Amino acid sequence: APQEQLPAATDAELRGLDGDIAARAAELQALQQLCRHMEGELRDLNSSMTTPEMRGEIEALRKDCASYAEKLERIKSATNHVTPEEKEKVCREQQLFRREWRRRKRMATELLDAILEGYPKSKKQFFEEVGIETDEDHGVVLPA
Repeated sequence: APQEQLPAATDAELRGLDGDIAARAAELQALQQLCRHMEGELRDLNSSMTTPEMRGEIEALRKDCASYAEKLERIKSATNHVTPEEKEKVCREQQLFRREWRRRKRMATELLDAILEGYPKSKKQFFEEVGIETDEDHGVVLPA
């Protein structure tokens, strides 16, 4: 719009308008900050559980607790406990099997190393051709 027809504003009017703009900008800043604060509070409230949901959660946890207590009581009252002799027997057998596993693995490794001395290709290629699968291929670790 052409502004030549409008009266020219004085310096005092311009300063007054600048003051109004600054005051309204400060008010806008304060309102925006208040709005952000209230939006954050609303997000917190929306993400929290309601009273009926909380009561349901408490009831479910009480049922779980009761079932676990019952299960624990059944385990404590069970008469088929493992005797120390049986436990010792199982430990000895495990130790025997572990020792045998180590011995057989060492023998197989020595045998394969002897074969690979005269083999022109790599160890990996030999294993693929023969179809050997190692413990490491399957992620099996010898127990301590």
